[in-house]
Amino acid sequence: MDTIVLVSKENTSNLTKKSVRNASSDPAERPRGILNSMKKNGLRALVVLVLFQLMMLPQAATAQTGDTADVYARIRKEENENSKIMRVMHYFTDIYGPRLTGSENHVNAAKWGAAEMLNWGFDRAFLEPWEFGHPGWQNGRNTGLMLSPQEDTLTYEVLAWTPSTKGPVTGEVVSVVTPTFPSAENPQIKQGPTQAELNAYFDSIKSAVKGKMVLVGLPAFIDQSTEPMPKHIPMETLKCRMDPTKKPGECGPAFRFPQGSRPAPRPGALTAREVDEQLDKFFLDNGALVRINESQLDRGAVRAFNNRTFDISKVIPTVVMRNEDFGRIYRILQDKTPVRLEFNLQSRVIPSGVTSYNLIGEIAGSDKADEVIMLGGHLDSWHSATGATDNAVGCATIMEAARILKAIGVKPRRTIRVACWSGEEQGLLGSQAYVKSHFGSAEDPKPEFSKFGGYFNIDSGTGRVRAMSIFGPDEAAKVLNDALKPFEDLGFAGVTATKSRNLGGTDSTSFNHAGLPGIGGSQDPIEYFGVTWHTNLDTYERIIEPDVKASAIIFAAAVYTLAMRDELLPRFPKDQMPPLPQAPNR
Repeated sequence: MDTIVLVSKENTSNLTKKSVRNASSDPAERPRGILNSMKKNGLRALVVLVLFQLMMLPQAATAQTGDTADVYARIRKEENENSKIMRVMHYFTDIYGPRLTGSENHVNAAKWGAAEMLNWGFDRAFLEPWEFGHPGWQNGRNTGLMLSPQEDTLTYEVLAWTPSTKGPVTGEVVSVVTPTFPSAENPQIKQGPTQAELNAYFDSIKSAVKGKMVLVGLPAFIDQSTEPMPKHIPMETLKCRMDPTKKPGECGPAFRFPQGSRPAPRPGALTAREVDEQLDKFFLDNGALVRINESQLDRGAVRAFNNRTFDISKVIPTVVMRNEDFGRIYRILQDKTPVRLEFNLQSRVIPSGVTSYNLIGEIAGSDKADEVIMLGGHLDSWHSATGATDNAVGCATIMEAARILKAIGVKPRRTIRVACWSGEEQGLLGSQAYVKSHFGSAEDPKPEFSKFGGYFNIDSGTGRVRAMSIFGPDEAAKVLNDALKPFEDLGFAGVTATKSRNLGGTDSTSFNHAGLPGIGGSQDPIEYFGVTWHTNLDTYERIIEPDVKASAIIFAAAVYTLAMRDELLPRFPKDQMPPLPQAPNR
């Protein structure tokens, strides 16, 4: 499988050699020249040299601190005066739009990103392939209307990897609600049917679904009295979380996806997924026209994922409808009033999408060019909107952080490598493939494993980065924590260490899982999980420019720190490497 290289500067190795040759102009090298010139003067020259070095030591330390402060000041100035983040956001979201893995939109956005990094002066930028294993799918032109009892336009999104309709199709709606049963432990919790119970239900409705639109399930009740989640994390809360002596419960609530209690399973009951898979086959076998699921979100938000098989021949055309339209149709049907709808759903399968691509850009290092510092986010998105907060803004931020260092003339000792992943939304597939190909794991390392210096990741919306968590010993966190203290004025609270090698959530865990220092950014939530995450509301307008600029500044400083220091970040010794998590029982 060949890498698609858009442009590559031919003289990267020569530039590296030149950087090494010019190292002698560094003030730290001057005592060596003095020693050579004084050899003939014997002991007297040696005494003079020792005195000279003793005088220079505090000055060198002061100069080093001063140099860092100057670089930090130039990082701030460059970002505040010449930022390119919103331009990149415009192209990724407005021009290229939804960037579903395997789609033409994603590949075209990645090609543009590579060209842009080269325009900024990066030494290399290219698309690196990995095998997705499924054909791509691209949404097209879609319409959905209520024809009766009133005419209206419906709000919905198409489920990815489902087929088109055969032009406009019209039909009456039938409500399909599979049987559920109250749990013996908690009657509020409903449990699924057995296979026999589901078969009996299918037999009872088989004649009703042919040629119909099927409304699946009950409308969700969304409590409008619930307070929205806070948009910002107080500094005192973050400081508490940075304190290793504090327990999580002592530092205020953190966002968690809702977790319901799990009562004992009903004997013989099918899982929700098993019921859903059988529903798809039932509708296909019995000639239903369109499946309608409900978003279970309020204020018109719709979150549409994909047909789990990635095979359009196994399902009928399927949409996810906003709560408000779904509920209205359901209530009308309960009045025994017929509802007639029309859909025209057009999409395309992309055969070439079986191969997907990670976007990679590099700024070559100098005396430690074989060692690599990475920073990234995922470029792929869902298709309901233009994927602004999830996660075009992450790619734009990390591209910007590297651009800043290039623009202010930093000559990194280590190679700086930007990665905009694909396949994140399908399970961190692009970053996992990259880590496996380049680094291996602590249990089966490749040569590059020992040369890896850290991977920074951002993937939680438009809120500014407020803290970081690094896989590694406490000493690794201290390196970054000390280096980033000057950015408390931007709301940055600190860096903590983690020993978790659990895989999931975002791409930094692909590195953690391999035993490498993945560094995840923690951000102000703004309206990420409650509003924009994976929804049709995730557009350019949701981006808060001052916040993303602040994140770019902080990441630029963090990357600079790791690219320039004498040693790689401290890591767990082999005998202290945390074990891989146990695979869940199936």
